[in-house]
Amino acid sequence: MKRLVVTADDFGLSLEVNEAVEQAHREGILTAASLMVSAPAAADAVARAKRMPSLRVGLHLVLVEAWPTLPAAQLPDLTDAVGLMRADMARVGLDLARKPAARRQLAAEIEAQFEAYRATGLPLDHVNAHKHFHVHPLIAGAVLRIGRGYGMRAIRVPREPRQVLRRAEASARPRPALDIAPWAALLAVRARQAGLLIPDRTLGLAWSGAMTPSRVAALLAELPDGLTELYTHPATAGGFPGEAPGYLYADERDALIAPASRAAADAQGAVRGGFSDFSG
Repeated sequence: MKRLVVTADDFGLSLEVNEAVEQAHREGILTAASLMVSAPAAADAVARAKRMPSLRVGLHLVLVEAWPTLPAAQLPDLTDAVGLMRADMARVGLDLARKPAARRQLAAEIEAQFEAYRATGLPLDHVNAHKHFHVHPLIAGAVLRIGRGYGMRAIRVPREPRQVLRRAEASARPRPALDIAPWAALLAVRARQAGLLIPDRTLGLAWSGAMTPSRVAALLAELPDGLTELYTHPATAGGFPGEAPGYLYADERDALIAPASRAAADAQGAVRGGFSDFSG
């Protein structure tokens, strides 16, 4: 059986993102969105989600390069000079390993983001993290421990099979995500031990920011059996604070509403939903 979760990351980052999420869910194949609870347009995202109860919403933990939930003064080891979560992920990872204070700050911020999500009143469909930082073993441990108390039932494990990419685009020479592959494998083991639902594969890593209409339709035409998460970054346009340089935001929105994408998923007999629809 082919089961498919189509997710939009960065829900709440901007009105452009939120508008695209709503359009892609109402008119296209989008089934889920991952909310940045402290981003500038988070309140608008929550309001839209409540008008779309069929959209499954989860928590997009922000532990790098964006707005924390706690005051930056309470996170001196994790934030930068302007009060955002630090962008130097490798150094943050080292600091977490070396500094008990940094680990305490991490746990407090993760707890604050889960608490902020709970305050929205939205059901928690899934959890993942900005730039997949939840694969870091220390971060993963904190997320698994804290998330249990907030009803976390599913988590993204970013593992992408290159053979699917090659079948979808014959000329593709996708670079494997070797930097996170061992940690993703470890996260899969730990998540299963915790009784969480995880996808068998996640599509969107190699072509992050470039999930164009042709690529999405081609990927869906090669959909393997099992549970697949295909994640995207749609927006009606770029040019907003926090955007990723070079991302084809409008193209990714177009991919989600393209008739060819729906036709490809339907031809595969894929059952679409959120993680909570498949966790029974």
